[in-house]
Amino acid sequence: MGSLLFRLADAFSTFVIFTGTSLAMYVAGLDPPAFSGRPQRTVKGPEAKSGGGDDDDDDDDDDDGGGDNDTKDILSHKSHRHGTLGFNISWLGLAAVIANLVLTATVVDVVYRGPLLYASHDLSFAQAGFVSDRSAKILIREPNSTTLPVFLSYRVIDGSGDDAWKAAGSVYSLCDDSDYTQALTIDDLKPDTRYQFATSTNHSGSFMTAPELGSVGRRSGAVYSFLTSSCLKPRFPYDPRSHPLAVSGFRDVARLMPALNARFMLFLGDFIYVDVPKRFGTDVESYRRQYRMTYASPDWKPMSRALPWIHVIDDHDIANDWDRNTTGLYANAIDAWNSYHASVNPAPMRAGATYYSFAQGPASFFMMDTRRYRSSEQVRPADSPEKTMLGENQLADLLAWLRQPPPPGVHWKIVVSSVPFTKNWHWNTEDTWGGYLAERKTVLEAMWDAGSGSGSGDDQAVKVVVLSGDRHEFGATKFPPPASAAARWPTDRATVYEFSTSPLNQFYFPKRTYSQDDDEDVPIKYLPDGNSKFGAVEISSPGDGDDDDDDDDDNNNNNVSKGKGKGKGNGSSPSQLKYRLFIDGEEVWSYIITAP
Repeated sequence: MGSLLFRLADAFSTFVIFTGTSLAMYVAGLDPPAFSGRPQRTVKGPEAKSGGGDDDDDDDDDDDGGGDNDTKDILSHKSHRHGTLGFNISWLGLAAVIANLVLTATVVDVVYRGPLLYASHDLSFAQAGFVSDRSAKILIREPNSTTLPVFLSYRVIDGSGDDAWKAAGSVYSLCDDSDYTQALTIDDLKPDTRYQFATSTNHSGSFMTAPELGSVGRRSGAVYSFLTSSCLKPRFPYDPRSHPLAVSGFRDVARLMPALNARFMLFLGDFIYVDVPKRFGTDVESYRRQYRMTYASPDWKPMSRALPWIHVIDDHDIANDWDRNTTGLYANAIDAWNSYHASVNPAPMRAGATYYSFAQGPASFFMMDTRRYRSSEQVRPADSPEKTMLGENQLADLLAWLRQPPPPGVHWKIVVSSVPFTKNWHWNTEDTWGGYLAERKTVLEAMWDAGSGSGSGDDQAVKVVVLSGDRHEFGATKFPPPASAAARWPTDRATVYEFSTSPLNQFYFPKRTYSQDDDEDVPIKYLPDGNSKFGAVEISSPGDGDDDDDDDDDNNNNNVSKGKGKGKGNGSSPSQLKYRLFIDGEEVWSYIITAP
């Protein structure tokens, strides 16, 4: 808090010096320096009447010369004495003071008001995290020791069973080591069932358990649905009338939630912007404060009350374009991230790892960590085989996951990357998979294998979809295998699709940076504008979707495109995945692809 006050004092001292000087000059009848022209001298006495000598004729301040400039100078001096032009310039100076006052107040409001007045040390909440078909993780924060122990209870609320409250667990102590947070797990739940949870500290919420593996479930319109987005900064775009922690993107999601029936939000990183617009420190409290401020937003609870969240980490959760592994400030960043996010994520693939995998309903998910394990972006060229985004263990686990035959009824493998997989973005490309092309090629070939059933048979083929964020734009891209390898990777089956969506609440990038360079990364749709973007992913079971064999075919004005594929099982059509894009609260585009 002390360092924050010092920074605030520095900002105000600069403003006070400028404003005080300008006001003093205005009261004294002097022109503010910002509006002064070339040096002027007073015109008086005999010199003004009789003119000067030869030396004065050469001086551009001559009061008696015959040139136009001299005449303008005389008029300027006369007007100053009579208070006409001087009066106008003084008002301009006052306007400059007022403008600077408004701008300074705005900067202070944007940069300092939230961290200084809304650090939310007393924040108390309970939020659902990862929900499987049999269990649910709940994050509890309670800094008030007088409310301990905190009891967690739950009940069925959809009429499918006994609706009596049951005890799920309790928290007897909380401390600063975890910023007063703790995760509890509710076990022994039934699949595809809606539950309510409540704490003894008067927090409540609801969630729907996942359907059984291989099924989309009997609820939510016979589709398995979830949301995805990334990049979140409260109070953007800036509105001086809004709450310092307001998030309009949350309000968009909350308004659309009843119709979307989403089971969870898959957030792709940059939940906090610890270094934007100003970093206030690298200590663990600086990171924790940013998490508390987001969870304390007045728009958080109405949106998240019935929407569990799971997360991957990205650079602004640590530092911009982070590529320094676990060195430096990473320890403090990951401490806060573990407390608020990792604690209620799916189980890591390895002990101590920060990447995750889970399978539920019709899909299997691999949630990458593209920050902790990567090589430096700049040390080697993008196509260097020694350069890695994932690190040895994570790459091995991803390739093994792609090779693994899917359980019956699982038609989709969802790869989650905080940064875009395509190399079509030409701004800061080295921070994306475009800066790690050798490893990308290895991963992409494994994805094509999974899509074509290579090595495991056609009946084990799945469609691979990449979900990413980070760019503050939307881009949909497909990655067809080379035509020369059609025997191994049939195009209609093996093609990989990516939907890259952000921000949920941030600026959009005004410069157009996405374009195709070759036939490897094929653009489907590029929509850069909009301060709030999120996608809804809806997966139907075989026989429930639209059967259409036209590849990339537009349907009316909704831009619905449908890929080609063969159905499996008893359904008359294959399983379909529909991606629906929402920008600033309105659905603007959708796209349908089918499983092999």
